[in-house]
Amino acid sequence: MFENPFSIEDLLVFDDAAMQHMLSTECLRPTLEDLAWSLHGASKALVESIRDNLPLQERTQFEIELSRPISRDLAEAARRRVLDGLFWELTYWKTPELYEELTEGEQVHPGIFQQLEPDLRGKTVLDAGAGSGRASFECVRHGAALVYAVEPSPGLLRILERKLAGLLTGPPGSRIVPYQGRFDQIPLEDNCVDVSLSCSAFTAEPGQGGEVGLAELKRVTRPGGKIVVIWPCREDYDWLVGHGFQYVVLPLDQEMRVRFHSLQSALRCARLFYAHNTAVASYILERRQPEVPFSVLGINPPRDYCWLIVS
Repeated sequence: MFENPFSIEDLLVFDDAAMQHMLSTECLRPTLEDLAWSLHGASKALVESIRDNLPLQERTQFEIELSRPISRDLAEAARRRVLDGLFWELTYWKTPELYEELTEGEQVHPGIFQQLEPDLRGKTVLDAGAGSGRASFECVRHGAALVYAVEPSPGLLRILERKLAGLLTGPPGSRIVPYQGRFDQIPLEDNCVDVSLSCSAFTAEPGQGGEVGLAELKRVTRPGGKIVVIWPCREDYDWLVGHGFQYVVLPLDQEMRVRFHSLQSALRCARLFYAHNTAVASYILERRQPEVPFSVLGINPPRDYCWLIVS
């Protein structure tokens, strides 16, 4: 679905904690063979970083695969698979400004936060997987007293912090507190928020939420509080309902669109994030407008959410 601009040396952008997370998370990690083969010709610093962050029991096999003679074509194919598998993680860490450019035009259905406002007004909220603050600012606009914006990517947190600094003092800046953290280790105390929400971030996959992430959301949410997953993946509907979530989809008066800030931005995002869906760039070029219907993108529009009351 995307054009991959990254090189294998870009893996050095990850700190040890992020590297360990990726190398131990099934939905993110490449095979040991691909990982080792992709490093043929790589810098010593990168090889050492990956070896040192692998689980101890895998390091011997990693060294065996690393020393195995292979062709340049096999090494290049392994690099493509590794980089494609880590495309979104690399985007969050290496080029967060491009991710911001993509998501700033993906505005969720206004009715979602309107419906959630009674749960948010005057309350303490966790925005898990906050990115650069899309949902955090909406929470404040709808009356949240305090929002903990938890995000693993330092680059996206820096964008959020720049936004907050640009607001100088007073609301909403003083009501949003950024933290670095993941779904599986939310850096908050037990029972400290009234609402935990996640917008286009939490999934059923273990590395992006899953059972452990849901348990963490429940841990930090006070009894009687609410957990909300906004714009869930279609593939996760059954998982969410099976875990007690109620599903809400809002009606549309007209088709929802992604609205980029310029024609140049729209074309850049189309060529990077939707390179294999040529209809996207064609649509933009034909109409010369910086907007694309979600139907052309081929993805579900952000008009639904799931919620769960914490017992």
